[in-house]
Amino acid sequence: MPKASLAKIDQPPATLRDLVQERMREAIIEGVFEPGQRLVERPLCDQLGVSRTVVRETIRYLEAEGLVEILPGRGPIVARMSRDDARQIYDIRRALETAAAEACAHKITPEGATRLRDALKRLQQGLAEASPGTVFRTSSDFYAEIFEGAGHTVAWEVVQRLNGRISRLRMLTLAAADRARPGPEHMARICDAITAGDPEAARAAVESHLDDTMAIADRLLAAEALSGTP
Repeated sequence: MPKASLAKIDQPPATLRDLVQERMREAIIEGVFEPGQRLVERPLCDQLGVSRTVVRETIRYLEAEGLVEILPGRGPIVARMSRDDARQIYDIRRALETAAAEACAHKITPEGATRLRDALKRLQQGLAEASPGTVFRTSSDFYAEIFEGAGHTVAWEVVQRLNGRISRLRMLTLAAADRARPGPEHMARICDAITAGDPEAARAAVESHLDDTMAIADRLLAAEALSGTP
């Protein structure tokens, strides 16, 4: 008698908790909930139509991502992003992303190059829409291809823990008019260098992108600190 087999599920259906996490994450990244604002359970339950248990689980999950912090006596608030926080995040990104881009360029295959180009197209569409949820997903997919192609799985786990805060910075800098290069152009240069199998150019493209966005984020966060307005 032949053994029964089950078809692989390529993408499992999202749970209610996943949907609430995505909705809350997008709201924080987009600025619907401002830095320092309290996240009160009852109004959130009413707005989202879910139980307190789901809201509490979501808040704990977003706390682990660094998007929420718990203050004694106040409860959960939207985490503030300081200039020092941003610099540390960019320093970590520089170390991990340049190494991944170099290694991916060394190891790139025709199949990997096709996947990376496809991920770039989705990312460019997401950046054009400027929708927080779409930017979060498509940018994550693009970088996942780079880290997977490099074989840097542990480094990717670290980046994923920072993805929420990275997306906050990305949305902050996305509309800046004084960028040295538009975001989509930076992403295209990174993709071109990797798919061409040029590790040095891949590193340089990542560094150029991070230099550009870090300078803008630092300026905008400094202005926020002076004005006291997020």
